[in-house]
Amino acid sequence: MAEQQNNQTTNSQTLVIDADEFKFEALEQNNGIATIVKFKVDNPEVRPGDVLLILSGTDIQFHGFIGKVEDGFAFAIDRTGSTLTTGIH
Repeated sequence: MAEQQNNQTTNSQTLVIDADEFKFEALEQNNGIATIVKFKVDNPEVRPGDVLLILSGTDIQFHGFIGKVEDGFAFAIDRTGSTLTTGIH
């Protein structure tokens, strides 16, 4: 039987970023609200399965799973609870 490589992370982490400091590109939006975002990630420990949490004070603007990390960018999705606007970031 061929040996399979396990690429899954056993423990996920939460990446918390202040909304005023979060720079992103909205790849998908619904009525001006970002539902899929692409953002630069400098931390090499960020992996698919981690959680992205964007806060404005104590208000959650985006809370979703990171689905892919590639070439220094991560992609996260929040289709149900995002209030993150798609303006210039």
